Amino acid sequence: MLDINLIRENPKKVTEGTKNKGCDSKIVNRVLKVDETRRQLIAEVERWRQQRNKLSKKDVEKGKKIKEMLRRLEPDLRAVEEQLQNLLAKIPNLPADDVPVGKDESGNVEIKKWGKPKKFTFKPKSHFELGESLDLIDTKRAAKVSGTRFGYLKNEAVWLELALVRLAFETLTKEGFKPVIPPVMISLNSMKGMGYLEHGGQEDMYVLDKDNLVLVGTSEQAIGPMHKDEVFQKDELPRRYIAFSTCFRREAGSYGKDTKGILRVHQFNKVEMFSFVKPKDSDKEHEYLLSLEEKLMKTLKLPYRVVKMCTGDLGAPVARKYDIEAWFPSEKSYRETHSTSTCTDFQARGLNIKFKKKEGNLGFIHTLNGTVFSERPILAILENYQQKDGSVLVPEVLQKYTGFKKIAPKR
Repeated sequence: MLDINLIRENPKKVTEGTKNKGCDSKIVNRVLKVDETRRQLIAEVERWRQQRNKLSKKDVEKGKKIKEMLRRLEPDLRAVEEQLQNLLAKIPNLPADDVPVGKDESGNVEIKKWGKPKKFTFKPKSHFELGESLDLIDTKRAAKVSGTRFGYLKNEAVWLELALVRLAFETLTKEGFKPVIPPVMISLNSMKGMGYLEHGGQEDMYVLDKDNLVLVGTSEQAIGPMHKDEVFQKDELPRRYIAFSTCFRREAGSYGKDTKGILRVHQFNKVEMFSFVKPKDSDKEHEYLLSLEEKLMKTLKLPYRVVKMCTGDLGAPVARKYDIEAWFPSEKSYRETHSTSTCTDFQARGLNIKFKKKEGNLGFIHTLNGTVFSERPILAILENYQQKDGSVLVPEVLQKYTGFKKIAPKR
């Protein structure tokens, strides 16, 4: 959540940022009114407590009066504080100053491209056609078992995924990232602390009401809460993790989109970066995470572009976000394979994660995350490395992990 002092001192900025994110900006005024009531109650409660502390043993009647006043006021104060916390949770993180203003993905801005799309001498097949013809992806049987938007990865596709995971962990651990396999179920309180429950976020999650748990939609959601209620020493930062887990999304609101293949599914595996850093290093860390994503895409020799998200296309906890989109020849378009976001101190406030400053006092750390690999790069590999005879070459960097250089049609 946001710092209440920021809202008090810059209500216009907070209102504008909330509006630009497509959220109800009237919530800011409601927060300020409840905050004023809270401060008045705090002042009154403190006044009565001070009077109580000055009483002597002889002031029995006065003591009874003060006790009765506090009996009435303290529950009111607790109720107002709870109301304030609930309202604060509804205000999203503010967009960074350099984020373009826009209502939806149409307002996103392309900032760079890398690699030239290959010119085929034949009509390139789609990833789902290749997945079926090479017996790599089976959505028909998955639908029979689990329903729509599920798929089996099979045969060489399994080795491709494991190869990507190996490449990711070997590359990132050399950069100082600590490897971790996190839980895929976390408490609702942990998810709330990460800032994903508000503004319809819960609609895209699988919530286990009986157990008060939620399945993670991305690996980072289990990494941020690792250090809940902890204090980092100044020499412990930056703290960087690389996590691998299965992720689950209901894909609410995506009816009719990408129904073929496994580009948009309810269950997928993902490798994710997560950083805890000092506020002064936050922007630099964001560019660093983006550079690592680009490095991996260049290693795979997949043409891509980098897009900066506009205000209306940012999630509630996100202050700035970049997407990397790989070239898909069959569609003659770029499709998202990676993203990296900075959430400033928004999640740290919700999770109470602080660091010790040089002066000795405490401050909230900044959190950032970034995709290393999901299963989508496999689809981009299938399309970009396909051959006229229906086979698919394996990127050179992955061959030492897969043990084969080509995926040939089954006879």
